[in-house]
Amino acid sequence: MNASWSELVTSALLGAERRTPPGGSTTALLDAAAAETVRRRAGLRPAPAAPRPEPAAEDGRPPLPAAAEARLRALLAGRSGGTGAAGGRRGSAPDLAELLPQWLTLACAAGYRAPSDLVPALLDAARARTDLRQDALAFGGPLARWLARLNPDWKFALRGANRSSAPRCASSRDDNHASVHGQASVRELWQEGLFAERAALLTELRRRSPGEGRELLASTWPSERAEDRLMLLDTLREGLSPADEPFLEQALADRSRNVRATAAELLATLPGSALAARMADRATAHVTLAAAPDTAYLTVDAPQTCDAAMRRDGVVPTPPQGHGERSWWLGQLVAAAPLAVWPSRLGGRTPAQITALPVADGWARDLRAAWCRAAVRQRDAAWARALLGAPRDQPAEGPGDPAKLLTVLPEDERARWAGQFIEAHGLSDAFRLLGVCAVPWARPLGRAVVDALQIARDAGNYPWSFSGVMGLAERCLDPAETERLTPLAAVPEEPADGSPGAGAYWAEAFQRLVATLRLRAEIRTELGVPAAAG
Repeated sequence: MNASWSELVTSALLGAERRTPPGGSTTALLDAAAAETVRRRAGLRPAPAAPRPEPAAEDGRPPLPAAAEARLRALLAGRSGGTGAAGGRRGSAPDLAELLPQWLTLACAAGYRAPSDLVPALLDAARARTDLRQDALAFGGPLARWLARLNPDWKFALRGANRSSAPRCASSRDDNHASVHGQASVRELWQEGLFAERAALLTELRRRSPGEGRELLASTWPSERAEDRLMLLDTLREGLSPADEPFLEQALADRSRNVRATAAELLATLPGSALAARMADRATAHVTLAAAPDTAYLTVDAPQTCDAAMRRDGVVPTPPQGHGERSWWLGQLVAAAPLAVWPSRLGGRTPAQITALPVADGWARDLRAAWCRAAVRQRDAAWARALLGAPRDQPAEGPGDPAKLLTVLPEDERARWAGQFIEAHGLSDAFRLLGVCAVPWARPLGRAVVDALQIARDAGNYPWSFSGVMGLAERCLDPAETERLTPLAAVPEEPADGSPGAGAYWAEAFQRLVATLRLRAEIRTELGVPAAAG
């Protein structure tokens, strides 16, 4: 049979039921197609070879120790497992998926490079979990970004390469520095690159030279789309300083409400800015000190209107559902005013004395909530302490977010406050507080958590209500607590009024916690990372 290739293709497309194929059967058609395919390929003339891609940049970091490399292979192989049996029961084995982020953080801190053959698996893991990306890209180094250019599934590595890897490893910092200056022209990349590339470039410039980054943004600012202006303006948080104030003041007149709001927020973060001074004048005009025969107190006269000047300075006129207009406007003014203005306007009182003053006419909650937002935005530890108060007296619900206020305090003070809170109030309201404490938890905090878990166990409660805290303990508790926890891994005697079978579940949870802590200790040893100080 000498049918042409076009005849074979036509017969295959039409189907044997519509046209008799060459040779009289589908088998003959397939045989002829196979033979013709070989003949056509054999007759192809060689085309000019495409240029080979440039090799990945050298990674000068040392390789992993053998034991650490073996551990990484096991973690990558088991990263999709560890979810436990059906019905949500996790079993007593450590969750390898939750150990991988810690392993990557330690490996980056120790300055190792990734084994070349495991970089694709690292990229796959980072593609599936955004929380892995920063460390996975830093650990993967130049090879990870080189591979990402060849596989569309890994394009996230190109979007965040400069931002993600720079602070983690020294060699990655050098590589990122070169990646910015190695372009034919920074301005060419800024004008012609994809938005993600431009955002990464601007972030890197702001990190190294804030003024250079600001000038680059200003050069194309009028022609940027509103949504792009918003995201690019947000990069000015990196290296924000008074030198950025003139540009941000111009952005207060932007066409986009969201851009104006972001510019106002950044200016409010600069206590010495003109906007901060304007907000201070407004806020202190509405919150004043009064005196009764036996005590001083605060009075609040909330704004009656939101005028054009307030709107220009970022005050949003329309409150969300459930908020009154006047309290909404007052909260924005107080939150944007520099906290340093209040002592001088309120009789020289300290933050602790100011927050202890009574507030007339039911405005205490609104005023306190606004001060909490200001303390977090301005990173003012003295005000954060005053607003948090004593941990043993802290109510379960109140204005402001204690977890956010804790982030303003030094790590040791943060852990001490959270530990005392747990001792006084238990674990029911502690999950967010624990999430902002440094890892591994300081020993007093860790022991407060373990004691509270033991109290819950001894009361006969089911452990599922504490599964979130238990999961945090697996990631954050100091492995030095392992021996103290071991007795809790036995099945306890159930109290008469306890939940049936709860003891077995608690034993399983503590067995998993002990096994996880031991594995974390082994990981540190394999990577040559010393144990954290108690």
